[in-house]
Amino acid sequence: MAPKKSTTSTGSDLFRSSDSADAVPFAHAPLAARMRPRTLDEYVGQPHLLGPGKLLRRAIEADRLTSVILYGPPGCGKTALAFLVAARTKSPVERINAVAAGVDDLRRIIEQARFRRAQAGARTVLFIDEIHRFNKAQQDVLMPEVEDGTILLVGATTHNPFFSLIAPLLSRSIVAELKPLSENDLLELMRRALVDSERGLGKLKVKADAAALKFLAACCDGDARRALNALEVAVTTTPVGADGTVSIGLNDAQESIQKKAVVYDRDEDAHYNTISAYIKSMRGSDPDAAVYWLAKMLYAGEDPRFVARRLVICASEDVGNADPQALLIAMAAQQAVEFLGMPECRIPLSQATIYVAMAPKSNAAIMAIDQAMADLKAGKTLEVPTHLKDAHYSGAKKLGHGEGYKYAHDYEGHHVKQDYLPEQRRYYQPSDQGQERQHQIRLDQLRKK
Repeated sequence: MAPKKSTTSTGSDLFRSSDSADAVPFAHAPLAARMRPRTLDEYVGQPHLLGPGKLLRRAIEADRLTSVILYGPPGCGKTALAFLVAARTKSPVERINAVAAGVDDLRRIIEQARFRRAQAGARTVLFIDEIHRFNKAQQDVLMPEVEDGTILLVGATTHNPFFSLIAPLLSRSIVAELKPLSENDLLELMRRALVDSERGLGKLKVKADAAALKFLAACCDGDARRALNALEVAVTTTPVGADGTVSIGLNDAQESIQKKAVVYDRDEDAHYNTISAYIKSMRGSDPDAAVYWLAKMLYAGEDPRFVARRLVICASEDVGNADPQALLIAMAAQQAVEFLGMPECRIPLSQATIYVAMAPKSNAAIMAIDQAMADLKAGKTLEVPTHLKDAHYSGAKKLGHGEGYKYAHDYEGHHVKQDYLPEQRRYYQPSDQGQERQHQIRLDQLRKK
């Protein structure tokens, strides 16, 4: 028996309006949806994937694409590219959003895909938007049909797939990372929309200042959807002039976009990339860059306690004993975060960030402990010398514990030569930065005794 009739569309049907209750009439769709490219030549951006002769472009044009995961920030063209795959393929196409779909939906699609393959030898293209929303069990359901080619999976995600998708699914798919669009790309898309009378704003006789378009391109962070929809807001809310022209100036563009939204996902790539840039800027002694990344995190709503923890780590790992005061200041900032909260705690965080960035740098402390840990991991466990063992409990003397120990304060300079390890090790290698220069001098003096 054939499975229940599917609502599957052919590729070109994905671009048409539908009479279903959840469909949005094409004429009333947002500008960004109306201006989706219809051909690869219309597609803007991602030359590393879709430039002439590139593998992904050749595979799409030849309708020989294997399963692919499209990964990138919002508005970079993932859905548009998936639609192009759907438009070019001769295979039936199913489209779902992982936010609303469940295992039952997947099983229905799989049943239909198996039937098509058995009847006509045809594969089914399954486009899953926001595929990172599927849990492991839901992803496992897809595996057999993806592996044998019954389903050609096209997944779109803003989250790093290597964090959110199961390894077997990744191993059977091409992972294509899309980049944020450049300002020139956004300008090109907006100019097209202004002159396109069929899908865009061309019928409205819009005159947009170059400064207004450049402002939108600059503040939309490579997000084509945001740029096009902001342009549409500016055009449709600006009164028509006496000559029948809608004139868009810089003020109109600023009003249409309101406050700039920082691209920052608190539990994904932007989160880790920004904190990485913050730490590396302090390590590289660039206070301006460090303060900028700090500001970006706080502006985007990052937990200041998370920032404070990373600041304390950096003060010890990258400054260390070259300037021990850095750790104290970082800890003071961490306490201020707990005491003050936002927005006031941004000030001690800024002060400590600048101090750590400007301090002399040494990683000798982390190098020492990591080398000691590596020795232990390698099995180089050393016995505590007898003269260093605890001699304060009853019976210790009979065991010889503490015998021969020399109390350092009884000797000149509060130092006496004795072995503290059963064999010589050198873990702490002071740098020539800040106070560690004095550490090296003192170590040289002590070792000569």
